[in-house]
Amino acid sequence: MAAAPVVTPPVRPTSPRVAAAGTYHELSAEVKAAGLLDRTPGFYISLLAGLTTALAGLVTAFVLLGHSWWQLLVAGLLGVVLTQFAFVSHEASHRQVLLTGPANDRLGRVLANGVVGISHQWWMTKHTRHHANPNRVGKDPDIAPDTIVFLEEDARETRGFVRRIVRHQGWLFFPLLTLEGLNLHLVSIRSLLALPGSRARTTELVTIALRLSLYVAVVVWALPFGMAAAFLGVQLAVFGVYMGASFAPNHKGMAIVPANSRLDFLSKQVLTSRNINGGRFVTALMGGLDAQVEHHLFPSMPRPHLARAREIVRAHCARNGVPYTETSLVRSYAIVVQYLNRVGLAARDPFDCPVRTQYR
Repeated sequence: MAAAPVVTPPVRPTSPRVAAAGTYHELSAEVKAAGLLDRTPGFYISLLAGLTTALAGLVTAFVLLGHSWWQLLVAGLLGVVLTQFAFVSHEASHRQVLLTGPANDRLGRVLANGVVGISHQWWMTKHTRHHANPNRVGKDPDIAPDTIVFLEEDARETRGFVRRIVRHQGWLFFPLLTLEGLNLHLVSIRSLLALPGSRARTTELVTIALRLSLYVAVVVWALPFGMAAAFLGVQLAVFGVYMGASFAPNHKGMAIVPANSRLDFLSKQVLTSRNINGGRFVTALMGGLDAQVEHHLFPSMPRPHLARAREIVRAHCARNGVPYTETSLVRSYAIVVQYLNRVGLAARDPFDCPVRTQYR
């Protein structure tokens, strides 16, 4: 597959993207006129009621099963349900759920801190930076170097054990996601501890500490140690894989925007985002993240309106010559793996002979 497109400045005045630069207000007016930015609290109340019922059912199953390895099924399903709560917390952080901003903020904090066990404040800071500059070098924290790297220049800078991982990071991506659940908890707590003292910081730290400590204490008290460790491991692994597999298809392998590039809002958001096909099932599975283009163009749009907005945005992009990317979920994973492996090639020794490596 061809390399991921890179948007390079300057854009010629005759470019279709320049012609489209002033059309976002037209698109926005059409979306608003269709009522697609109106809140849908009934949908989210029903969704949260269903998730709460599912969580209560899993707690009941945990109690009734006792010392049984069937508890690992409960752990896996718990990872799924907690991810779904995380999706709603993400939507509340974008003020999609309830009618006012403060109400959304309170809901987001309760779900993130008290239910999922990660920092709402950390997530908001990181995610706001991502939305402002998706896939922009030096600005988007989601492409900053970590165990996995997303830019060839970062791959060339890796050393030691990390370099070995990066060389094959595409194939290792999904196995590494089994650790992402634990990583999300640790990074969010570490980020809070690094902040100056404040009431909000203290509240988040106390809430997260209580949530995580009580959860672990109950599991360890109720189950034999080995079974308890397996339960916690499965729950965190499923949570990490589900979260990563839902967010990764959205931007990985799409256009990388150089740090000094200047793009209009419409082009910046559309060229760096990928939609996933699959209808209502995939929308429910991914918490609305399948309509990533529309989510980036209209971050406060409630999930139930994304499908209709998708039709409007797709038609608008076609009229104005702006590439609009969508594919299947399975194909998106193949693109991500291939892209990460291509980036990882930069971490390999250019003087290393593949034949010599094979036979030594």
